[in-house]
Amino acid sequence: MNLKTILFNKIYEFKDIKDLLAKANEEKSGDSLAGIAADSTEERIAAKIVLADVTLEELRNNPVVSYEDDEVTRLIQDSVDEYEYSKIKSITVGEFREFILSSSEEKIKSIRDGLTAEMIAAVTKLMSNMDLIYAAQKISNTAFCNTKIGERGTLSSRLQPNHPTDDIEGIMASVMDGMSYGVGDAVIGLNPVNDSIDSVSRILRKFNEFTTEWDIPTQNCVLAHVTTQMEVLKKGVPMDLMFQSIAGSEISNRSFGINIALMDEAYELMKERKSSKGENFMYFETGQGSELSSDGHNGSDQLTMEARCYGFAKRYNPFLVNTVVGFIGPEYLYNGSQVTRAGLEDHFMGKLTGLPMGVDVCYTNHMKADQNDMDNLSMLLTNANCTYLMGVPCADDIMLMYQSTSYHDIATLREISGKRPIKEFEQRLEELGILKDGKLTERAGDPAIFLKRAMA
Repeated sequence: MNLKTILFNKIYEFKDIKDLLAKANEEKSGDSLAGIAADSTEERIAAKIVLADVTLEELRNNPVVSYEDDEVTRLIQDSVDEYEYSKIKSITVGEFREFILSSSEEKIKSIRDGLTAEMIAAVTKLMSNMDLIYAAQKISNTAFCNTKIGERGTLSSRLQPNHPTDDIEGIMASVMDGMSYGVGDAVIGLNPVNDSIDSVSRILRKFNEFTTEWDIPTQNCVLAHVTTQMEVLKKGVPMDLMFQSIAGSEISNRSFGINIALMDEAYELMKERKSSKGENFMYFETGQGSELSSDGHNGSDQLTMEARCYGFAKRYNPFLVNTVVGFIGPEYLYNGSQVTRAGLEDHFMGKLTGLPMGVDVCYTNHMKADQNDMDNLSMLLTNANCTYLMGVPCADDIMLMYQSTSYHDIATLREISGKRPIKEFEQRLEELGILKDGKLTERAGDPAIFLKRAMA
């Protein structure tokens, strides 16, 4: 396996596949701080040149974390469809890029079960931002919980009604406000302050009460730790989706308090006791840099570790997966340009893996980014056929203290692109007078719509 090249009369040699993948990555502050990034633009280009000639078989045979040392590696390797893999193993990463850019959705989907995370990460590193958009927009991955997400022509949204004290009236005010703007067809999903069984149960029951009373076709979720949700489920509380943050290595998943055995147990419990009716009932969040922040990256770059998250998620046939792309901060993605690149990378990798992939287009206030950067990324992702985005009151999450996309942003992106919410959700909001032909009506934005029955 040749891991060197000559560029501008200088020899560039890489010590192994892990080193090559890291050096070929676009500039990220996390990789630089970890000491694994390319030292110069020239070295990065040299790494891409070498990577383009590496075969998919060589990538499979050299995972960035060894099979013996990591259960995520074992999960990904053992789940490879050997027949599909045999058809593609001899092609190079450069040839794989050409295949993706020139092939139909059907052809791309036909071989994806033969891929490993390292293959997906490698081809991503050879793509421009436009390549990532062009390739991702070809792929639509659908899933069914209470409704069907991911169909072409739709742009869905998570209604995120977080509150700094989990005050139920404050939470429901945000729910009603978001719903009045046509947000929430993907899920009504709250990040709780209080991870207790009683608090999570109370919020889930209130969500269920609201959607039942108003006949809103969507899903509910409280993004507590999976062990809390399991106990809530055992008490018979209605739960449509089960959530967990996941990582791309065994070490980092341990820092989240999970492993594959626990997630398998949670999946089986949810399958037995869920309140939703479909076959897809898990929700995962990821984001570049989490393995670096928990010292579980095993010397690998953050993009490659992120690709491994999607290989992990795929085991559970999730309804929702999203990268919280700029949430961790400038130590991992320094500015708006790096957040934009990472968002397009993550979205493409999730789509190629086979997931109904969304993005939390977000940043923290100590990052060199602003809302214009987020507007740009939101529009790029909409063009890339992103499955869903977040809806946060005024784009400002007052509990998690970060900036995301607003209820208004979702409506605007739908109008710009001509995309619509999930069909059943749209039909119900038309009945309530909030939407008409996919656009907001004059009645939209009035949360009192959902108070009138209570006041009558």
